[in-house]
Amino acid sequence: MDRLLIIDDEPMIRKLLSRMMELEGYEVLQATDFSSGLKLLKQHLPQVILCDVFLPDGNGVDMVPEIKKIHAECEVILLTAHGNIPDGVQAIKNGAFDYITKGDDHNKIIPIISRAMQQAKKNQGKIAVPASYSFESIQGNSPSVQQAVSLAQKVARTDVTVLLTGETGTGKEVFAQAIHRASLREKGEFVAINCSAFGKDLLESELFGYKAGSFTGAIKDKKGLFEVADRGTLFLDEIGEMAFELQAKLLRVLETGEYIKIGDTKPTQVNVRIISATNRDPKKEIEKGNFREDLYYRLSVFQIHLPPLRERKEDIELLTTVFLNQLSAKLNKTVTGMTPEFLATLKNAEWKGNIRELRNTIERSVIVCDKQLTLQDLPLELQNVTMESDGKNVSDFELATIERRHIAKVLQYTNGNKTEASRLLKIGLTTLYRKIEEYKINL
Repeated sequence: MDRLLIIDDEPMIRKLLSRMMELEGYEVLQATDFSSGLKLLKQHLPQVILCDVFLPDGNGVDMVPEIKKIHAECEVILLTAHGNIPDGVQAIKNGAFDYITKGDDHNKIIPIISRAMQQAKKNQGKIAVPASYSFESIQGNSPSVQQAVSLAQKVARTDVTVLLTGETGTGKEVFAQAIHRASLREKGEFVAINCSAFGKDLLESELFGYKAGSFTGAIKDKKGLFEVADRGTLFLDEIGEMAFELQAKLLRVLETGEYIKIGDTKPTQVNVRIISATNRDPKKEIEKGNFREDLYYRLSVFQIHLPPLRERKEDIELLTTVFLNQLSAKLNKTVTGMTPEFLATLKNAEWKGNIRELRNTIERSVIVCDKQLTLQDLPLELQNVTMESDGKNVSDFELATIERRHIAKVLQYTNGNKTEASRLLKIGLTTLYRKIEEYKINL
């Protein structure tokens, strides 16, 4: 659900805005000052914050950067009783989405919050790829991975388009970053976007930008990601999700090196290398009429397939060891290793989420383990498979005990942050609340 946090020390205004936005379908959290607002921010990660400028414990304009440090994807709207231009300018410079005056028609606040919510969702679609991703960071000794790395290294120094195929979680964004860092464009920008996170219109404005006045809300010119990535690399993840109508505009950029911004009359020239990725079969999507064949051939001048984890099980021990070392340091825990049963269970798992799922599983196991990773530290579904394969009959009471222990330990690690706990446990927030009540877990 769309979540909004209102921080204001005036009860009447806070309650009025809260009720108004609840009627619009938002989940609304309330705080009377910045310190209590920060606690709610860390616990619930709202997409948008509506914050008074003058609070008992600080100035909202100065607090925007602090909010962004905690939750970069969040959008902040500042609310003041005495609007002034210098404060408004500084608020925007600090990263605020908007700066509005109390007493204005409250109906104006609704569309502003709606636009901020849309922007927050767009922020979630952008991929933040660590700069440390290089070919040296790709782990795996299996022939299929070594072949993929070899092909990527060969194509990196050229300027041709690359299409990375493979299931979700196989490391396509890691390969894209590694190719960029080994290319002649390494000093240019590496810009990444997940095409599946946007509708057609939002994706078009994100990629190509727009001119001020081209549509309602376009108050100033906006650079598109093609322009940002000029002389660098643009990574289009989940390219198979791009709207068919938008594919024609992408094809034109590939063919001519130019495009027209929304609301503009003259073309913009760019020099960008395209790396794209998909977890779908492009040829099947062409047959279904979902993807342009001419665009496919433009994008797949050089194609690299990344194997799923179930086809490279010899790499699971290496990957687990790497993740264990990384996460032990990150979580400030001393873990001495893993039992043979723990590793055997990992090797026998399906791993539909591939490397990403394996890493998440190790993270959760490190959180709940005491000293050495054992079978009991794995998620319940993996323990069930192992115990059933061993012919053990596990009672509902035993399963409930294991599950309660896991949930309690994860909640302890997240300091009661249920949103983060639900992510680690891979269950919905509603399910987590229900299980906390069912197991009578004290926070």
